[in-house]
Amino acid sequence: MIRHLPAHMMYRGQPTKWLDTIHHFSFANYYNPQNMRFGALRVLNDDLILGHSGFGTHPHNDMEIVSYLVRGELTHRDSLGNKGVIKRGEVQYMSAGSGLTHSEMNEGADTVRLLQIWIMPNAKRLTPNYGDRKYAWGGRINKLLHLVSPINGGADVQLHQDVNMYASELQPGSTLDLPLPIGRQCYIAQVEGSSVINGCTMGEQDAIEAAEEDLHITAAGTSHLLFIEMATDCTIA
Repeated sequence: MIRHLPAHMMYRGQPTKWLDTIHHFSFANYYNPQNMRFGALRVLNDDLILGHSGFGTHPHNDMEIVSYLVRGELTHRDSLGNKGVIKRGEVQYMSAGSGLTHSEMNEGADTVRLLQIWIMPNAKRLTPNYGDRKYAWGGRINKLLHLVSPINGGADVQLHQDVNMYASELQPGSTLDLPLPIGRQCYIAQVEGSSVINGCTMGEQDAIEAAEEDLHITAAGTSHLLFIEMATDCTIA
């Protein structure tokens, strides 16, 4: 099963003067009961944050949150005393668990672009946790860079859910295969560029939902992709 989700069909909004966003799923002012989540993936927001602005201190609980930076620099501070800055291709993650507050700010002059991803955990009231990881860009050229895994799953970032995240940048004409056996599914975001996935042409900021089907990806020009792979029957708390 493959379902193509063109970017022009997604919700686009400007909730504040400093934020432009695309919501892949129902979020904030966008509500569609037919588009609440994909498996354990609850939120994927493609955000543009103007310079010297951002998300001030606000609370979270019982959610696994990953930020993937596409452009600029993002600064995180939280009530656990953590501070971190990530740049292009790097990741911040947070297990909100029993509750914490944090901020995500663009402290520079240039516009930040990030993918904000929320995963529903497999248990509630977990101990809150934060971290960030930096990756050499070359680790994703024409291959899958494993960003996120379940606990004890082998990636540097480990979340409380049966989910894996991968990033890849394919050079023009390069190909990549991702098997999805019975019981596995994947949400794919075309971050930059374009590609063809099992015959489906993906433009920039398009997405695909795929389940139990081996995927064959061919870059149509330089193609930057994010893969969120998970069980079809994830345990959700």
